[in-house]
Amino acid sequence: MDLITNIQKYSIHDGDGIRTTVFFKGCPLKCVWCHNPETQCFEQEIQYDAEKCTGCGVCAKVCPNGAVTMEDGRPKLDKKLCKLCGKCENFCTQGIREIVGQEYPVKTLVKELMKDLMFYEQSGGGVTLSGGEVMAMSTDYVLAIAKALKKEEVSLTIDTCGYVPYEKFEAILPYVDTFLYDVKVMDPELHKQYIGVDNKLILDNLVKLSDAGARIYIRIPTVKEVNGNEENMKETIRFLKEHDIHPAQVNLLPYHNTGSSKYPKLDMEYKGNDLNAPTKEEMEGFVKLFQEAGFSNTKIGG
Repeated sequence: MDLITNIQKYSIHDGDGIRTTVFFKGCPLKCVWCHNPETQCFEQEIQYDAEKCTGCGVCAKVCPNGAVTMEDGRPKLDKKLCKLCGKCENFCTQGIREIVGQEYPVKTLVKELMKDLMFYEQSGGGVTLSGGEVMAMSTDYVLAIAKALKKEEVSLTIDTCGYVPYEKFEAILPYVDTFLYDVKVMDPELHKQYIGVDNKLILDNLVKLSDAGARIYIRIPTVKEVNGNEENMKETIRFLKEHDIHPAQVNLLPYHNTGSSKYPKLDMEYKGNDLNAPTKEEMEGFVKLFQEAGFSNTKIGG
């Protein structure tokens, strides 16, 4: 079951022009700084804003499975008992409970995406499939969406972490205009520490995509304590040049913690509190490194 958490209209940072971005639920990575924690799990979840809860207890009263109980005037969810029936969401007087992740048939999704055709045409934009990790979804499902958009002559961008079998990329490659490809950390051990896996498959897939002629934007989430240093940037440059990879754009994305407020809603711990963005001067220095190495279309943000 492939799930979607959000269809974001008027996106201007997820590829060229004005885009509609579809966020899929489920990711094989566990980035410490993930700003979309609701897209990590492949299954539906309940999220709940405790700060806005009045403690009325309606959610506990209507739950048919006894998954919600009241403790010290506050609701507590037992995830093992919860069947995601949606009653607590429907009857919440504050509207602060939500089941995250919905199924969308291809025709329904494409119909929704086509509502913004005018914006795509006027701005040179289109649709971006993101996540979570869209490439970790069913290949048949993603391929059906891609083919439908191609038929409508809508530009398609794939935002990916690259950690999937290359066969998935190979299948969808003819229908994709641009890949937004994350290159987070070059050191495999650091990658494993902060991302949860090493980076061999990710880098191998990047090389294969480049060799296949894909249009690629390299995106580097830049965290001072992890990869926000000259050594990592020079190693990234060396890898790109060694493998003759010529990205259409390199985007250095300064770390931010704007997604940290989502974690308590999912009963998750945010582990990036000690992380920081490099200074403006440091970021500009990284841009200069790439530009001097021949990657002229390098910028902060994207």
